[in-house]
Amino acid sequence: MKKLLVCLAALSIVACKKEAPKDYATFSGKIENKNSDSLFVYQGRDFKKTIKVNEDGTFSDTLKVTTGVFGIYDGKEQTTIFLANDMDLKMTLDAKTFDESIKFSGKGAEKSTFLVDRIKFEQDLVDVEALKNLEASKLDASLEDIKTKMLAYYDKNAAIDSTIISEARKQVDPMLKGLKGYVLSGIKLKEEFPAGSPSPTFENYENYKGGTTSLSDLKGKFVYIDVWATWCGPCIGEIPALKALEKDLEDKNIAFVSLSTDDGRGYRADSKEESFKLSKEGWRKMIEEKEMGGIQLFADKAFESDFVTGYKINSIPRFILIDPNGNIVNADAPRPSYPKIKEYLTSFGI
Repeated sequence: MKKLLVCLAALSIVACKKEAPKDYATFSGKIENKNSDSLFVYQGRDFKKTIKVNEDGTFSDTLKVTTGVFGIYDGKEQTTIFLANDMDLKMTLDAKTFDESIKFSGKGAEKSTFLVDRIKFEQDLVDVEALKNLEASKLDASLEDIKTKMLAYYDKNAAIDSTIISEARKQVDPMLKGLKGYVLSGIKLKEEFPAGSPSPTFENYENYKGGTTSLSDLKGKFVYIDVWATWCGPCIGEIPALKALEKDLEDKNIAFVSLSTDDGRGYRADSKEESFKLSKEGWRKMIEEKEMGGIQLFADKAFESDFVTGYKINSIPRFILIDPNGNIVNADAPRPSYPKIKEYLTSFGI
């Protein structure tokens, strides 16, 4: 009897002892149609970790973190999550419909769900291309309306997490200031290169498939031009959307031209000539590896080429739309990833 009582007492002590909280977060889930074999989790420069994604799309790892917002990147798409030690966050998504399919569950999931919903809300609210079509004098009023709606959205979700909402509110003014500068540059380009005016041209640019191509060779078609380079991350990020757009409009009266401005940047060699040679090889290799379609051209003098300087291009990617007569439709056309790009192009009868 005594031994039984001792054992029962010991069990009672164990049962009543409070379990110590975890000092790490668990992040797991499953990705359908995965883009790569890993997920990269980061928080600025302070935290970086690569999580293995198994063949069946499942993943699981522990992370010792500083409470806050983290970015995750799957090699093609990215989003944000909220992590804190003692959390057990689960994520599922289909990489083919990344933003639309992402879902969270587990302890603290509501915070990550809000972050994803916030991105969708802001993307729907801020139509950059519509803003670039405004007169400069009307831009401030539109931005003020955006600010009002953003703040109202954050107030509505104040119970999610005070820190997240506070940081979101702080970011509104800087974000709108940057947006204003970007939009004003687009408005200025439209004023400098009005629709209907003759387009700058290019002559005999090297064609990936052989020979050379000039803008005049494409007369009779609308021409959508992507000015890019192999070293440009945002340019590469547009390639999947561009390929999808080409497929959607393959039977329409439009030619898709990708114009490389590669000049050796990003390719180390003993001489400028050698790095340029490597950049051209890299251009050909990327076209092949990414199975890029359309008309692939190599500008004769990179950023010093007549066409590039003619359009005052000093940053890429830059997209340009030209009509069948060789006149400008839009010197700063929407990117392929713009949600309404197909609607925009077909509005011209394409």
